[in-house]
Order: sequence, then C-alpha cells, then structure tokens
Amino acid sequence: MLVQLQYLRAVAALMVVYFHAILQLAKVNPAVDATAFLYGETGVDIFFVLSGFVMWLTTSGRAMSPIDFARRRIRRIVPLYWLATLFSAVVALAASSLLKSTVFDLPHLIASLFFLPWANAADPGTITPVVVPGWTLNYEMFFYLVFALLLPLTEGRRIPAMFAVFAVILIACRLLPETTATRFYGAPIMLEFLGGVVLGWLYGQKALLPNRWAWAALATGFVFLFVNEALMQPESRFYAWGIPAVFIVYGAVSIDFSRLPVLGWLNYLGDCSYAIYITHAFTLAFLRVVADRLAIGILQQPVLFVILSLVLSSFGGAIVHEITTPRRKAAVASGPPA
Repeated sequence: MLVQLQYLRAVAALMVVYFHAILQLAKVNPAVDATAFLYGETGVDIFFVLSGFVMWLTTSGRAMSPIDFARRRIRRIVPLYWLATLFSAVVALAASSLLKSTVFDLPHLIASLFFLPWANAADPGTITPVVVPGWTLNYEMFFYLVFALLLPLTEGRRIPAMFAVFAVILIACRLLPETTATRFYGAPIMLEFLGGVVLGWLYGQKALLPNRWAWAALATGFVFLFVNEALMQPESRFYAWGIPAVFIVYGAVSIDFSRLPVLGWLNYLGDCSYAIYITHAFTLAFLRVVADRLAIGILQQPVLFVILSLVLSSFGGAIVHEITTPRRKAAVASGPPA
C-alpha cells in the first residue's frame, strides 16, 4: 500500500483548510491583514495530480468496464457530497445569514447535485456549487467521465486518446462563444489530471526516480509550490502550481516508504481527507458565527483561530468519515476524490 499517497492526501486537505481559515479570519477580525499568510490553495492541484495517478493505478492491468468504474466513483463521492449540498441548501433557505457564500437558488442546487458548472448567485462572478469547495468535484467528475469512456481502449492507446480528448475540449471552449460551461471546462487546470495519469503509467513501468533524487523532487516541488502560489495568479496554476504538484507526487511515489515508520495519525487523516475537504466549510462557518455572535474575543486571535480551524476540521471530518464510510479495511486504492 502506497502510504505516501495517504500522507499527501492529508497534507493537501489541510492546506485547503488553512487557506479557507485565513479567508474566514479576515471576516472574523478585519483589523488583521491576513493576506500575507494566504497559502494553501495549491492543495487542490496536489489532489488533481493524485487523482489522475490513482485512477490509472487502480485500472491498469484490470478488466474494468466504464459502468463498473462509474459505479465505484459515484459510491465513493456522491452520498456525502449530496448530504452536504442538501444541508447547505436547507441552511441557506432557513437561516441565510449564517452562510456568506451561498443563497438558496433551485437551479443552482440542481446543477450542484449533478456536478454541473453554474454561476453562484451569492457571488455572480464565480462558478461554484452550493458547497463552494465542490467546484473541484465538478472537474473530478468530468475527468472520471472522460476516463471511463476511454477504458475500452487498450492501455497503449488510452493515454494518447486522453490527451487528444482534452486538447479538443480546451480548444473548442476557446473557439465557442463564452458561456458558463466554456469558461469552466476551458480552464487548463484539467491538464493536471493528465499529469497524474502519466505518473501512474511511469510507476507501472517502474520508471521511478532514485531515492536521493526522489527526496529532492519532493522538497523542490513543495518549495516551488509555496513560492509560485505567492508570485503567480490562479489563471496560470496549471503550470505554475501544477508542475510543482507533479514533482511532489512523482517524488513521493518514487520513495520506498516501507523502510520508514508509518505515521498512523497522518495515514488516518489521509483516509478522512475527502470528509475533511467536504465538511471543513461548515466547521469554519461555525467558528466564524461563534466569534461574531458570542463575541468571544479569543477566537479573533489569528494563530488560535487557524489552529482551531485545522484541529476542529480534522476532528469533524474524521467523525463524518467514520459515520458515512462502510466498515472495511482502508485502502489507498480508493483514491483521492478531489
């Protein structure tokens, strides 16, 4: 079992939690200029590369039909996401003041449930679902659709076909009149999935980095991810953030972690990463409401707020994971859902 994938899933999820915690902190305590510490959005790019890698790894050398693949992905992703989406919609309808990023809008809700890009009525300039972090799942599900449709091809033809399909999609979205769909699917961030697929193929061919270079790639990837997030805008993320993410995943899978002690807590958080990712917005909203409504000044302290955000989001995600996940032996093969 590639325990390093679990570690990366945990780190990526906590990076995203940290990023959103800093954004919430600016609302809780406007006097604090938190923009200088606004990092972690790139956890999504690690997830996308991981997703491409794991999808290739779990289907390579196996006879799997598109229907079987889709059934597994739906079973993994949809139940928790639908619960979170419907819960958000109910809160937005019954107590709209509690949510800053969502208002009740039936077409938006339906589009969110079916992973379709839709302009968020609460923030018209953005294309996000009811559960805002779920925008990544819209990309994930689209990637899964393309991946599933190409499964009947031989493995030797599958990757070139995947590159061809995504190239056609990106070019078509640039040539067609601008719509919500062309704006969303025309974003080259989807190429990060292909980077992960290529890494999965390299892993299957045992074309891995020597141990020393693997550690160097892992460290270099994180350094450049950190630096590029500060210097480059999200519009250039597919190469400015995506390439360092590829370095990180390639370095990690090239290292023989079986010779190292297993970090049980980090391994477990990796297993809970999907639940943490989906539910952390509720945890952060809860902290913001507590700080605002109850006027608990200590929660307005930046360091404490961020630490509580990370800890409570992890605990909340773990609880949801235990409740919603059938009891079975955890396996990295389930893959990062986002």
